[in-house]
Amino acid sequence: MVNHNTQLLSESETTISYANRGLNYGDAVFETLRVSAGKVLFWEDHYFRLMASMRIMRMEIPMTYTPEFLEAEILKTVEAEGQKNKTYRIKLLVWREEGGKYTPTAKDVSFCITTEILENPFYTISGDFYEVELFKDHYVTAGLLSTLKSNNRIINVLGSIYAQENDYANCLLLNDKRQVVEALNGNIFLVNGYKIKTPPLSDGCLNGILRKQIIKILGQVPDYILEEASVSPFELQKADEIFITNTIVGIQPISKYRKKEYGNTVAKELLQKLNVKARLG
Repeated sequence: MVNHNTQLLSESETTISYANRGLNYGDAVFETLRVSAGKVLFWEDHYFRLMASMRIMRMEIPMTYTPEFLEAEILKTVEAEGQKNKTYRIKLLVWREEGGKYTPTAKDVSFCITTEILENPFYTISGDFYEVELFKDHYVTAGLLSTLKSNNRIINVLGSIYAQENDYANCLLLNDKRQVVEALNGNIFLVNGYKIKTPPLSDGCLNGILRKQIIKILGQVPDYILEEASVSPFELQKADEIFITNTIVGIQPISKYRKKEYGNTVAKELLQKLNVKARLG
């Protein structure tokens, strides 16, 4: 089911203009959300990140784009699927209306909401072996635009192809200063004893919603000390654990990087706390 500017359409009914600015110029931002039992998880954080991204992209935000309006449209789309109690992956895409080339002539924006059913209503940790490698063909720019969820994801696409061709579950991305910033599909955390480290936004990592939630959880757990600091590739093989976070998967522990294999004790502990936080809001 697709919700295009409040109009519900089946996938076969949807069309896109050849002049769409998101398609032509990457002039679009999006949010990937998880809806469970009729509830949008961490909706407030997603909403304010979307609004901040639109401002950074100099999009004119319609007065109608209130938290209540967009949340209602998301839930309306889910309900139209006819399986309200299922868990869904939602993509909310916003683009600037067509007109102009590099300089847009239109001020209006449009949105599109798409749905996909997920198997698990709660965050779980898969027991599958999960090996990663560095992707060094291209680098993330250490800057504000890299922190946005825009549709400029070509590095992630190329990294995913590289991982697939070389039988890796994922790859870790480097910025232009050769610092590790994130995985292809989420933020990373390194565990060394009671110390947990994650790259800062200034290094160019995605301003992830689950990253924010894990930071909040760690702030309430006295057993660990969190540090937001640059991560050198050499630190990867010294860590006890490394895990990836994103809105859909939750927490994904890394099993192996090169010759180093990792545990997942801290990841499992944090996952329990994350599920409680998701249920309670």
